[in-house]
Amino acid sequence: MSLPDIATLLPTGIDFTAAILLIVASAFTSALTASFGVGGGVAMLALMGMYVPVAALIPLHGVVQLGSNVGRAIRQRENIRMAVAKPFIAGSVVGAFAGAFLVVQLPDALLKLVLGSFIIAITWLKLPGIGRLSRSGLAMFSVILAVVTMFVGATGPLVSPVLAKFLENDRKGLVATHAAAMVAQHGLKIVVFGLAGFAFREWLPLLAAMILSGFLGTHYGTKLLDRMPEKTFQLWFRIALTLLALDMLRRGLAAL
Repeated sequence: MSLPDIATLLPTGIDFTAAILLIVASAFTSALTASFGVGGGVAMLALMGMYVPVAALIPLHGVVQLGSNVGRAIRQRENIRMAVAKPFIAGSVVGAFAGAFLVVQLPDALLKLVLGSFIIAITWLKLPGIGRLSRSGLAMFSVILAVVTMFVGATGPLVSPVLAKFLENDRKGLVATHAAAMVAQHGLKIVVFGLAGFAFREWLPLLAAMILSGFLGTHYGTKLLDRMPEKTFQLWFRIALTLLALDMLRRGLAAL
């Protein structure tokens, strides 16, 4: 197939170079999340924001992340801790459809400041009650998060530190269960946007290529996770979360 033929498969406004960049980036960001449990979704959102129209960014990012997380959940399925995943998924169902009817939205700058501060606090501090958070509390948290993801897209960094409280010293369980949780969040988000009338069809060839490359990245990222010592994972997991939170705070302050 020639370049002109390939160009006919691309959505309006996306040239061949941009498409290749997004496809390659999908592999690397999926490998990042498969290795450390966090970071890939935010990086992918930032990159897609350079090429994808703002109105289409959240639903399209949701499709790419759904593909990435489905691949990770399949590849790491034996490590999914269903006792933790089930209440999170149940809450996500409620939150996703509540988000579809939400008409009040926090200012983006304020939301970034609140979420960034929350990530740093829950990652490094011993917050009262967090360690005793019940399965029903986890379900309630996922309701709120499912609403938030309808507006900000990449909520993986919010999910990871909470799941880590239930899965301490279980890096494989944490990464795999996070994948199952995000499959629910992104899958439900896509359903809601589809019911709202978003047209995914024009983007399907590019999205399919990004999902395929993302699965390849997940495969190699999982191999790295298997070889990584638990203490090394915990250290880099916290560092990655902190960097993401600091960047969120920076963008929130800049937007004020």
